[in-house]
Amino acid sequence: MSEKIDLTPSEIVEKLDTYIIGQKNAKRAVAVALRNRFRRLHLSADIRDEVAPKNILLIGPTGVGKTEIARRLAKLCNAPFLKVEATKYTEIGYVGRDVESMVRDLMAVGYNDVKAEIEETMREKSVPRVEEKLLDLLLPGSSPKVHEQEEVNPLGFMIEDGTKLSDTQPKKPEQPVDASTREKFREMLREGKLEDREVELSVKNRGIQSMGVIAGGNMEDFEKSLSNVASLLGGGRHRRTLTVKEARKILTQETLDEMIDSDKVAEIALKRVEESGIIFIDEIDKIAVRGEAAHGADVSREGVQRDILPIVEGSNVNTKYGVVDTTHILFIAAGAFSLSSPSDLIPELQGRFPLRVELESLHADEFRRILLEPKNALTKQYIALLATEGVTLEFTDSAISRMSVLAEEVNAHSENIGARRLHTIMEKVIDDISFDADKHSGETIVIDDAFVDKRLQGITENQDLSRYIL
Repeated sequence: MSEKIDLTPSEIVEKLDTYIIGQKNAKRAVAVALRNRFRRLHLSADIRDEVAPKNILLIGPTGVGKTEIARRLAKLCNAPFLKVEATKYTEIGYVGRDVESMVRDLMAVGYNDVKAEIEETMREKSVPRVEEKLLDLLLPGSSPKVHEQEEVNPLGFMIEDGTKLSDTQPKKPEQPVDASTREKFREMLREGKLEDREVELSVKNRGIQSMGVIAGGNMEDFEKSLSNVASLLGGGRHRRTLTVKEARKILTQETLDEMIDSDKVAEIALKRVEESGIIFIDEIDKIAVRGEAAHGADVSREGVQRDILPIVEGSNVNTKYGVVDTTHILFIAAGAFSLSSPSDLIPELQGRFPLRVELESLHADEFRRILLEPKNALTKQYIALLATEGVTLEFTDSAISRMSVLAEEVNAHSENIGARRLHTIMEKVIDDISFDADKHSGETIVIDDAFVDKRLQGITENQDLSRYIL
């Protein structure tokens, strides 16, 4: 969860600065959009529903931070966030109502987030219950409580949750176990002395795997039906031999599931998705229709735009957790628009993205800052990775400057992939060190501009070769 939900625009920009370099205009736009959502929640009921979110269209080449801005924004406000690619809906079987799957997926994200938060608050309360269940497994028949079997259903060979009756009946011990023995085992269990002891546990079968795309269908409903059929056929649970440590994890999750009211979770998640959900639609430029007349694939692209339009405008979408109203979900669309322009989108969809922000291409100065300043800076990542092998990496200022200049040059001469070019260059520079890290354990390796040039010599000199390698 975020530390503070009601962040001011300047605080939002400040937090985004710790991960994303530059793009001041884009950060300001998303910060204001997020703050307006907070302001809306404090309006009176009669005007609150009239205030629609100001959806944003981010325009800029790949690798300049479009996706990262949206993702970090969602984390700041603890909002359900989903990223989708617009091109996904041009595939066979996805055109039409299946664009609603983005809302169903967002609802699933919201449900899982809320469930995880509630589980965390109840985890401590679940410990005594899990302990009792582990003792029942270690000492069958020693529980002071008498567990009555659930009523057998009409099929006569399993109980309500699909568990075979034989799987739930406790084994009778050869000799009765007294209470003192159970308490001794409880003490050993708490001291961690029984972690490697094996027990036999009845566990739920894994969910049925997706069977692929079914044109025009709702995959959620289909998989739910298959799961119900499997349960009726007695495939709900099976027995496994596990260590106490492994069994504790499974029992903890099952106990938490028993303690949590799924309807209450769905209710909270539904409200959160409707009020603060964010859907990031990437590659929206790929479904823009170019030219005067649409034909061939362009017809399909325009159809996808018209299918997305009602969801962005505000419509009700059925999900297995309830009906979601998309009116106040914030949509952030992004695209390079190198071969098309925002005006190539249908007018209705353009109107639903009133805020347009053009992100700037990155240059050597930005690349240098990207390598040094963010919390997850590449140099910090590689230093930490190689430190696990006992290798100490040191990057000099000259090395950082040289890699930044190279990234700008390669982007200028070939495809501009933004900050992702730094990953390619950095990996090439320390390739040998990474491969032979075990041989350099305990050493300190200094990477300077000469080291960088030596590793990339030949590649940078040959422009054609750099197109393939870098």
